[in-house]
Amino acid sequence: MLKRFVIKKNERGVLLRDGDYQRILNAGRHYFFDPLGSLAVQTWKLDAPMTDVALVDYLVQTDPDTAAECFESMELSEDEAGLRYENDVLVEVMAPGFRRVFWKGLTRQRLERVALNDGYVLPAELTARILQPSLRGRPVAGLVGVLLVQVPAYHLGVLRVDGKIERLLKPGAEAFWRFNRDVQVELVDTRLQSMEVSGQEILTRDKVSLRLNLAATWRYTDVLLAFEKLAKPADHLYRELQFGLREAVGTRTLDELLENKQVIDEFVGNYVVRKLDGFGIEVGSIGVKDIVLPGEMKTILAKVVEAEKAAESNVIRRREETAATRSLLNTAKVMEDNPTALRLKELETLERVAERIDRISVFGGLDQVLNGLVTIKGA
Repeated sequence: MLKRFVIKKNERGVLLRDGDYQRILNAGRHYFFDPLGSLAVQTWKLDAPMTDVALVDYLVQTDPDTAAECFESMELSEDEAGLRYENDVLVEVMAPGFRRVFWKGLTRQRLERVALNDGYVLPAELTARILQPSLRGRPVAGLVGVLLVQVPAYHLGVLRVDGKIERLLKPGAEAFWRFNRDVQVELVDTRLQSMEVSGQEILTRDKVSLRLNLAATWRYTDVLLAFEKLAKPADHLYRELQFGLREAVGTRTLDELLENKQVIDEFVGNYVVRKLDGFGIEVGSIGVKDIVLPGEMKTILAKVVEAEKAAESNVIRRREETAATRSLLNTAKVMEDNPTALRLKELETLERVAERIDRISVFGGLDQVLNGLVTIKGA
């Protein structure tokens, strides 16, 4: 029985008898006499990796010439990373101990080995190639083994390798091998930053519960020093602001705090500056945004303020009444000694009375109006 197998030009095939390797078939038509029906062909795409690595190993041992002619083997040691190129285009980053086998003929494969013991920083030229993988015509596989870092302007990057701080990264792009080591970069903003300590429930010295919100500005003066002495500098600053605020409020009464809120700002500022001395952090302005009293305390204070204002109002009213009485007494003394002044006062009174009357009927002339409405003592 004659069998025909067709291998496409972008494929390679392997002839199998009862599932066992017989020979490699190139592109074209192949005819075999198979009376028992034991022959079969398995094909692979030339642009894809060879998946049957066991077959390649068998050919390397039994037929090394055929293996060298048909396959391109790429194998890395535990201390090497690999850059695989297809037709001189970077397509894959290979991890240590990785092995790939490709068919020869359709695509030109090339492997560039990188010794990981020589350093963990990728060359700038290679970094530029893999910096924007989504913009390439063909993406690069295996980038999980590379740490790409872009440090923005006005920032610094704290580089840690295996938990140890190595150096600071300036604004720009850098890449690092992650194989066989732990590489981390923490971005740090060197500009003036703001921090808020909100919702702090604190008891005053006279056992009144207050809720305070505090705001502060700060910046790094020495980034390396801050990260060498503190695991998380920002968290440490937040805690010190909390402690300073609690000490400032807990040692004063409510009346002292309400009369002078600036005392909290000054105390917390001096406290934090003293605690952060030598840690590479500078604290700028510190201020209490607001002080929130409990509901019952608000009611009590409102009543106290109302009573104080009512008392002040009574004092002012009595003072004005006394002044008015004294003024009237002085006026009376002046009129007693001066009839002309008394007559002018009478005319003024008559004018005010006339303003409140819609119509006046006069009998007896103007003298009757003056002498009849206003009687002058002793006239």
